[in-house]
Amino acid sequence: MTALAVLSCSSIVSVFGQSYPERPIRVVVNFPAGGNVDTIAGLQTAELEARLSRTFVVDNRAGANGIIGIELAAKAPPDGYTLLFSPSSIVVNQVVYPKIPYDVLRDFAPITNVAAGTGYLLVVHPSVAARTVRELIMLAKSSFSPLTYSTAGAGNPQHFLGEFFNARADIHMIHVPYKGVPQAVIAALGGEVSATFQPPPSVAQYARDGKLRALAFTGAARWDGMPEVPTIAEAALPGFEMRTGWQAWFAPANTPGAIITRLYAEIRKALAAPKVRAYLVAGSYEIVGDSPEEFRRFLNAELKRYAEIARVAKIRIE
Repeated sequence: MTALAVLSCSSIVSVFGQSYPERPIRVVVNFPAGGNVDTIAGLQTAELEARLSRTFVVDNRAGANGIIGIELAAKAPPDGYTLLFSPSSIVVNQVVYPKIPYDVLRDFAPITNVAAGTGYLLVVHPSVAARTVRELIMLAKSSFSPLTYSTAGAGNPQHFLGEFFNARADIHMIHVPYKGVPQAVIAALGGEVSATFQPPPSVAQYARDGKLRALAFTGAARWDGMPEVPTIAEAALPGFEMRTGWQAWFAPANTPGAIITRLYAEIRKALAAPKVRAYLVAGSYEIVGDSPEEFRRFLNAELKRYAEIARVAKIRIE
């Protein structure tokens, strides 16, 4: 190809990227409306609408630990008008389900990982006779009625956390999966389950109001929002640490590079908006905004990390 032809192609791609978007964009969110994933997506799409003067339509497609929404987005035309906003369950599913209708690295063009959580709050229903993690472990070992914990779905990062906690504590709290975070929290509030591991924004106010009891934080350090609550490592299991899942943007594979570049640039700017930053920081998230290339490398590493956790915790979903 001549230098003139290369220059001509580059100019076309550049113009294509700058003219995008020309119509509304659908954002598939693979968890229910009202949950943490949906809220983070909504804050960013509001900023993107203002920046790009185009409508962003959030399409909540929950179910099967996010797989329904992921498959829908994977099969969409690669034209930049259907995007996926998903938490780390997109990777976890691939590790724990033997048959799955997508491959994250084959079927998607990674755009950016916007935020990585520092940990979950372990909370119990007030009727549970445990005020510390050690007491919860002792209760689980001695109870005639097995303790239970809720998550946003089988194979969800919360499920990994629960089974990892079981393995380290040498107990067996029974996993009860729900369709999403709101449902898992409601189950804990109603006493349908004994405990739940959730991102702080989902349960912190309930703990402050006495509707749930916060026993510990799963991160490496205490959460700033409730500094009186110890880490699990401090409270009972030295060396224990599990960060909250991340939240990220994807496009269908083969979406033009110019569109991915444009989206990445605009999402980075949306992340700098005070309202978005304030919500993420309050929710114990670290803002990331890595490049598409960096994010692809991160996804490779995450597939290996979760595969190792699944092996240790013996998680496999048939």
